[in-house]
Amino acid sequence: MPSFDIDQIRADFPILSREIDGKPLTYLDNGATAQKPSCVIESMRKFYAEDNANIHRGIHYLSREATEAYENSRTQIKAALGLPDSHELIFVRGATEGINLVTHGLSDRLSEGDEVVLTIMEHHANFVPWQVIADRKNIKLHFVGLTKDGELDLEAWKAAFNSRTRVASFTHVSNVLGSINPVAEMTTFARERGVLTLVDGAQALPHGPVDLSEVGSDFYVFSGHKVFGPDGIGVLTGPRDLLNAFPPFQSGGDMIDRVQVSGTTFREVPERFEAGTPNISATLGLAEAFRYMAEIDWEEARAHEHSLAEKTAEELKSLGGIRIFGESPGKASIISFLYDVAHPQDVGTILDTEGIAIRVGHHCAQPLMDYYEVPATARASFAFYNNEADVEAFMRGMHKVQRFFG
Repeated sequence: MPSFDIDQIRADFPILSREIDGKPLTYLDNGATAQKPSCVIESMRKFYAEDNANIHRGIHYLSREATEAYENSRTQIKAALGLPDSHELIFVRGATEGINLVTHGLSDRLSEGDEVVLTIMEHHANFVPWQVIADRKNIKLHFVGLTKDGELDLEAWKAAFNSRTRVASFTHVSNVLGSINPVAEMTTFARERGVLTLVDGAQALPHGPVDLSEVGSDFYVFSGHKVFGPDGIGVLTGPRDLLNAFPPFQSGGDMIDRVQVSGTTFREVPERFEAGTPNISATLGLAEAFRYMAEIDWEEARAHEHSLAEKTAEELKSLGGIRIFGESPGKASIISFLYDVAHPQDVGTILDTEGIAIRVGHHCAQPLMDYYEVPATARASFAFYNNEADVEAFMRGMHKVQRFFG
């Protein structure tokens, strides 16, 4: 059984020992990007220092070695995700590119009058690509609202389906509210009605393993930089048969079968959607991040995260004048809030003087901000490597905000 030693875990992340203007770094912007353990950094350094070569093309030793490492990374991540045999894993730049690939591939299958069901809590990455397709194909988008505690209104979501519904696309975990959607129930409901599903898992995997055989979605996407891996890398999974029917998303080297003056034929997935030289080092780093995460006792890690978030929420409320967005039971360790004496930008600026990193603004979720009739919030988001000292530093910073503006 893996152990959960917070001091040892923090020692694995070199950036956590930094000081900002003489103050220890308190990093609470994990919803935007997570920090990287030394093993991930070292895996990428080692590739460039010892193994650097292009893949799928060379017959020399380094190329063969790099190709094997790249494809082993794919195999390792597929196994970690519990990916069904009928599905394939494609490396993309991140969740955003993965969603764009799906909307591009489905565009020829959608006709005027077809409908797509979304939720109001989606990140822009799962809003804008559908809006682009809707404008081009004259399809209808349904945006489903929330309950008072920030959960998806599941009954309203189900009621949005009709005979013209073709796709339902929704987040696994809200990047603003921390609300966890019942994705298995949602994908089952959609599948029974012949509706394709896409799940944005960018905020789910940082809080523990996700078994895609249980999730049951057609497509699932996430970004490497949020799961303690490198930036510029992500994953799209989907049914192999359907992906092979999609037109190429980008064209060029390595995704071709045969190129002639008279025309070109294309390879099947995954190569079909991995044109050109991929981000090899980041792929290896992402696989190393999954290996590292497999050593974490996630039952303890989740309990640790939730304890920190709950304590922070309680202490925030004790200040008075605090409004927290999203208070559903069992939510992920994300706290978005407004303080009635200070604009979120001012809150973030003062906290920064204390070495405290949070996120302020609309969090790439402007429709959700409009839904709540607020321009922005401040957001503290926790990872398993945060500790009690981070909560204490954050609250000292918030008391400084209170003194300055109160």
